[in-house]
Order: sequence, then C-alpha cells, then structure tokens
Amino acid sequence: MKEQNSIPVTKVQRATEFLKTGAQIGSNYLKHYARKVVNPETTKEELHADNAGDIYKSLSKLKGSALKVAQMMSMDRSVLPKAYSEQFQMSQYSAPPLSSPLIIRTFQKYFGKSPSQMYDSFNLNASNAASIGQVHEARKDGKRLAVKVQYPGVADSISSDLRMVKPFAVRLMGLNAADVDRYMGEVETKLLEETDYILEVERSIEISEACSVLSNVTFPKYYKEMSSSRIISMDWLPGLHLKEFLETNPSQEIRNQIGQALWDFYEFQIHEMRQIHADPHPGNFLMQENGTLGIIDFGCVKVIPQDFYYNYFSLINPDNIADDERILKLFFALEFLYPTDTAKDLEFYVPLFRKMIGILGVPFQTETFDFGNDPYFDGIYRFAEELGNMKELRESKVARGSKDGLYVNRTYFGLYSLLNQLKANIHTHSVFKTMVVDL
Repeated sequence: MKEQNSIPVTKVQRATEFLKTGAQIGSNYLKHYARKVVNPETTKEELHADNAGDIYKSLSKLKGSALKVAQMMSMDRSVLPKAYSEQFQMSQYSAPPLSSPLIIRTFQKYFGKSPSQMYDSFNLNASNAASIGQVHEARKDGKRLAVKVQYPGVADSISSDLRMVKPFAVRLMGLNAADVDRYMGEVETKLLEETDYILEVERSIEISEACSVLSNVTFPKYYKEMSSSRIISMDWLPGLHLKEFLETNPSQEIRNQIGQALWDFYEFQIHEMRQIHADPHPGNFLMQENGTLGIIDFGCVKVIPQDFYYNYFSLINPDNIADDERILKLFFALEFLYPTDTAKDLEFYVPLFRKMIGILGVPFQTETFDFGNDPYFDGIYRFAEELGNMKELRESKVARGSKDGLYVNRTYFGLYSLLNQLKANIHTHSVFKTMVVDL
C-alpha cells in the first residue's frame, strides 16, 4: 500500500479536503441522474459505490476522528448501504500508512530519540494502519514488540472534524439530525480519550489484569518506559484478524471456543467492572488456531454509570417487557420517552421500542445461543431498515435514548457481529445475567 507523506493538520487544510469531497459527491449525483435519464431502471448502488470510494479516499488522507467515525458506522450494517460498509471497514486495520520520516519525527518529538536509538530493531514499514495510529514491529532485549504510533495532529482536530462530518452523516447516511447533535458530545469525549495514550496504557493494564482470570484470553504486556502520550510499546501478540482467521477454515469447536471467550470477556467487564472495551471491531482481536483470543487496543473504554446499568439491563427481563407500568418507567429512565411526549407519541414509540428490545434481547433469554443463526440477524437488519424508513423517526426533533447507551449499544452490536461471522454457538446465560435479570 502506498505510504502517505503528510497529513492535513490545520483547520483550513482539513476543511478544504472536506469541501473537495463534497464537490465530488455532488458530481456523482449529477452522473447518477444522467444515467437514470438514459436508463430509468438504474439503481442507487453505483452512486453509493462512487460516493463511498470518494469519501473513504478523503477520510483516509485526513485520518483521525473523521476516519474513526466511518469505522464506527461500518460496524452497523443497519446504518449504511453495503458499499459504504465495505469501504469503511478498511479503516479498521488497513488505512494508508504514514511514511518513515513522519514516524521518525514523532519519536524525536516525544522521546528526543529516533526509533533505532530506542529499540534493538524497528521496522519503519507499518504492519497495520488504522484511523488513529499505526503499528510497527520492533525488538528489545530479545522481546518482539508492537509499537503504536499516533498520527500527527489527530488530537487537535477532533472537534472541527466532527463538525464537518455531521453533514455527511445526516445527508448520506440518513441519520436524524437531533440524534447526531445529541451524541456528538459523547463521541468527542471518547475520541479525545483515544488520543491520550498514557490513559490507554493505564486502562490496558487495569482491564487486562482484571480479566486475566478468564479462560482462553490473552493480553500483551505494556511498557510505560517506552510509551508516551502519542506512542505505546507493548508485547507483540501472535494470531490472525477475523477475516484471515476464517480463511484457515477453523473447526466449529475452535469457533465456539473463541466466541465463548469473546462473550465472557464482555460480560465480565460489564457486570463486574462496570466498564467496557467499547471498540469491538475485528482489528482489535487476534485469533489463534488453538482457540485463544488475543485482545488489544483499550483506547476506547466506556465507564457505565450505575443508574444506567440497572435500568438498561432490567430491559433484558422478559417480565418487564410484558409489564406496562414497569416498561414505561424504564423507557422514561433511559430517555426513550420524555414527559413532553403526547398520547399519540406514546402510542407510536412504546410498541416500537418493545419490539426492538425483544429482538435484540433474544440471546439473553436462553442458556445457549447460536450466533450462526443468519435468519435471526436478517430479522435485525430488516427491522433496522424499517426504522430507517419511518418518517416519524427521521424527522423527530428529539433524540431517543440515553447518550450513555451509544457506546454500550455499539459494543453489543459489534460483539453480535463478530460472533455471527464466527458462526459461534455459545453459553450466554451466565451468572452475571442471572444477577441483573433478577434486579
């Protein structure tokens, strides 16, 4: 993959790149309408493909929060047309890498040394490149290390980038403007945390040590003395990312073992630690042929407020779904409903949210669940498509759902997606869920 020699870092440079992309999208729409005149049966698939390619090319050049938002949306097939999802998934671990001179300058800025002075060996060619930073292989005192280097200017451009991303999210993805406004603050806070590598090292050590009691999971060791606010040094974990792992045709037993490790990892964090590794995309997991799951990148961690936790997981209890009085209290507490809602609003939203909770809560209601059940996931995507086509939701001036649910929902959706791709059949009715269902 061709290296990138510079990143637009000033507001003017980045705004210019967004404007160029907007102009190209406008041109794509004109081409689409011209095609439709010639052939009235022309669909929007080609338009989506053109737009997705142009947007990804621009965001890859900008990197940072703009590319991260695209990565987040790519995890949710219900939000994006297929062309966008496929393009944006590339940002998970295969964005264009930075050139060697930029990497060396970053080391000199934060350590006063070049990589060759800090490590016994350092490969200037990136092994992986994603939205916030890229990973290089190094060796020190006989140990194989992974060194994550943050792209220059990422932290300083988050706020302005998110303002520029908003029109793309509203227009192209069909997202509700009220929802986008409400959740941008939560996204901005998390992205600022993700660019603080000192915080990431602290969280990585805390969570990996706490989760070391779990079976079939492994974590790298982190080296504070070779880390800074923009660089992290850690052990190199063996294993393959999900796509490459599945290409080895692993047995169902190994798929189930890795799937169980994934599920237990998230359930332990949520119910024991009240915080979660909230970035469950394939680039953050390394799978080994013996069924061991390597877990990396604790940059995005969501701390779960106690009140939100109890209300959110009370929805899992099927008795609550059937209890009109109880479910209304939970919907108000979680801001699905508001005191200002009219009787007509309640008539529309209550059955809609009941159906949503019923569908998404299915894996929690049985001792085991087969995430290879494609009809179940097809049903989720059909329901999400129905929601996207509802005029009442698109034009609502009120954001529905607590902002604390943004990253929790994203985490569960990402987890479900990973387990579906693994076709894993696992035990889901754990001691943690027994605890919360009976609250």
